Amino acid sequence: MPFKHVIGLGVAGNFAGHLEQAGEAADFVAVKTEDAVAPKAIFPFYVPSEEAGFLSTYPLCNSTIVPPNDADNLQIEPEVALLCDIHYDKGKVTALTPVKFAAYNDCSIRKPNAKKISEKKNWGKQTKGVSGTMIELDHLQQGGVLDRFRIASFHKRGDRVARYGEDSPVVGYSYFHERLLNWIVDRMNNQKDVGPAENISVYLADAGYPHQALISIGATRYTEYGETNFLQSGDTSIVVVYDGEQYSQEQITEMAQNQSFAEQGISSLIQGVA
Repeated sequence: MPFKHVIGLGVAGNFAGHLEQAGEAADFVAVKTEDAVAPKAIFPFYVPSEEAGFLSTYPLCNSTIVPPNDADNLQIEPEVALLCDIHYDKGKVTALTPVKFAAYNDCSIRKPNAKKISEKKNWGKQTKGVSGTMIELDHLQQGGVLDRFRIASFHKRGDRVARYGEDSPVVGYSYFHERLLNWIVDRMNNQKDVGPAENISVYLADAGYPHQALISIGATRYTEYGETNFLQSGDTSIVVVYDGEQYSQEQITEMAQNQSFAEQGISSLIQGVA
């Protein structure tokens, strides 16, 4: 459990169109943003503190997804996750330094009556996943390593492997580079407990101001198939973050069909649904 002492955070609404597809846009009607393309909020999916209630359950697993008992609408949410060092001054976050990145599945249930985003994100152990292959990050400024990468995802049922999310460039995020980091730092310090959002600074204090955060920076848009097909027991979820200058979409699709990925320039996450 390499991230047991790391706070887990996610960015909601950082890929145009995803919230609408996931049936979550209405949750954020009352959330005011600085501009039309700004993400809506950050949310906790894991807090290393017993005071955090259900969020203290460690949910990450790189091999298995265990659905909740009443889930008939479980979806893959393909993302990039950043492992960041957190810098503080007198209890305030002053900066984030991303050091590694990986493929991430922010597996979510559609829960119409959920008051907070986090209620859809952590329903127990083995409920979301991050790849065991983390790639070193030079920086998150324009022109960095991550700019070359793309996000792909696939769903396997029986012998059929289908593309689940749109194959998307990482630079296609609405907020990225320093703009994203500055926005996350602001939300960590100043986000209020309003609507679906939560006060993150309280969780940071409860966790004793952890030195690192694992931050998923937003899910891609679904293909038509992904929007209408939900995970069932026996399925396989595949999320791949790959160097788009090194591999073609066709090569990645072939690797997904074989469930065997090259070791260089790829972070892959293959999870069986229990």
